[in-house]
Amino acid sequence: MSNVESQSEQSPEGTESDEALAESGDVVEDVVEDEDVVGDGDVVEEAEAEEAPDDAEPEAAVPVDPLATKPGMGWYVLRVASNKEEQVRDALDRKVKIEGLEDRIGRILVPMVKEKTIRRGQARIVQRKLYAGYVFVEMATEPDGSIPENVWFLVKETTGVGDFIQSDGRPTSMKSIEVDRMLAAVTQTEEEASLSGVKFKPGDRVKIREGPFENFEGDVEAIDEQKGMVTVLLTIFGRQSPVDVEYWNVESL
Repeated sequence: MSNVESQSEQSPEGTESDEALAESGDVVEDVVEDEDVVGDGDVVEEAEAEEAPDDAEPEAAVPVDPLATKPGMGWYVLRVASNKEEQVRDALDRKVKIEGLEDRIGRILVPMVKEKTIRRGQARIVQRKLYAGYVFVEMATEPDGSIPENVWFLVKETTGVGDFIQSDGRPTSMKSIEVDRMLAAVTQTEEEASLSGVKFKPGDRVKIREGPFENFEGDVEAIDEQKGMVTVLLTIFGRQSPVDVEYWNVESL
C-alpha cells in the first residue's frame, strides 16, 4: 500500500519534469529556428554587400575644352551698337535659355584681353575689349548656311543688334585661325597679361618723356614686362649708356 501511494504521489512530479523537458526542448527548437533565421539574414546582408558596387558614384563628367568649338557649330560675328556689347550678350543668353535653343546657339562672347599697367612700381590688371562693336556667337546653321527663322528672329529682335557679317545673304563663319585667337584671349590668365600701351620693341628709336633724362633719345635694348621696365641706350657725354626707365615714360619716334 505504501509503495503504491508513494508511486502515485511521485507521478505528478514526474509529469511536471516531462513538461519542463518538453518546454526546454521547445526553447531549443526555437533557438535553432532563430539561428536559422539569423543565418539567412547574414546571407542577405552579404548579398547586399556584394551588390554595393552597383551604387557607386558615377564618374565625373569630362571637362569641356574652352578652346574647342562645339560639334556641328561655327563662330559668327554679330555687329552691335557701340558700348552695348555686354548688354546684347546678356540679353541673348537669357532669350536662348527661355526659348530652349541651346542646340542651335552655344556660347555668346565679348572677348576681353587682359593687360597689365605698372606705375611707380604698382602693377594693375585691366581688361580691354578685343573687338569693340562686335559680339561673337557660336551657332549651328542650316545645311545651306542660312540661319533658321526662329533663331534669326530671336537675334534680330534683341535691342542693340545690327546684323551678322555675311556674304550672299548668309552669315560668314570665322576662319579657324581667327577663332583660335579670339578664344585664346577669352581664356587668358592674369599671369599671361601683357604690358598695356607698349608700342615699341627692341631696336626701336624712342624718347624719354620726363625725369632726369627728359627728351633724351635712344634705342630700346630690352623690355622687362614683369617689372614694366625698358632699357634704353642713351648717349651721355659722348658714350652710350644703358638706362632703365618705366615703360610708360618712353614714347616711340
